[in-house]
Formats: sequence, C-alpha cells, structure tokens
Amino acid sequence: MMLFAYALASAAASAVFTLGMLTPHWDDVIAAGFPPVAAWAIVAVGAAIIGGVAFLPALAMVAIAETFALRSVLIYAALGGALALAMSYGIDLTGDMNDPETYFSHEREIIAASGIAGGLVYWLFAGRRAGAWTKSA
Repeated sequence: MMLFAYALASAAASAVFTLGMLTPHWDDVIAAGFPPVAAWAIVAVGAAIIGGVAFLPALAMVAIAETFALRSVLIYAALGGALALAMSYGIDLTGDMNDPETYFSHEREIIAASGIAGGLVYWLFAGRRAGAWTKSA
C-alpha cells in the first residue's frame, strides 16, 4: 500500500507543480501553440521524475512516521513541504527567491505546495494507518 500511495503522491505533486508553473503564463503558453492536453503528459513525466528523485528521502520520512505511528495529516503535509523545499535548495541555501527578473520567481512556493500536496495524498492512502502493523500481533 505504501508504494501505491507514494506513486499517487508523486502524481499529485507533479500535477500541482505543473499547474503552478504554467498557470501564471497560461495565455503565453496557449498563444505559443501548446495544446492543453500536453500538460497531462508533462504531469506523467514529472511524476516519474519526482518519484525517482524523492524516493530515498521520502522512504526515510515514511520509516520515521511508521516507527513512531505518526498519523496526523498536518505532520504529513509539513514533512512533504519541508522535504520538497530541502530537496529544491540542495546545497545552495542562499538562492535568491525574490528576484523579479526570474521567469519562475515563485518556484519555491510552488515546490513547497507540491510537497504539501504529495504529503496529503500519501497520508490519505497510507499515512492514516501508520504504525498499525505494530499493534496487530
């Protein structure tokens, strides 16, 4: 169930990220001839990339949540957002997020939102029963 929930969480994070990045510039994107259906292809590819890149850090978070039987939706949302931001910053913690000249100047907000969405979807399918296997003896 955890892998299925992780796959759905990756898809949700990709959908939020794709829509968040394209929405402010949607008129320009449509004017350039981008078919709206292609956004779903971007979501599918993005889900595979997010799922692959975030697998080990997310596995560590899931192990912690399972070990301590953390079942709060707020914990999963906070962990998802924090994990996404930590992965986006990487080593560069001094990145300029407020540069108005950047085409995607709001990317950190979208990354945090996509992590939160992924955490919520994971909680919905697997996190609500975290640690239940320890009590089934």
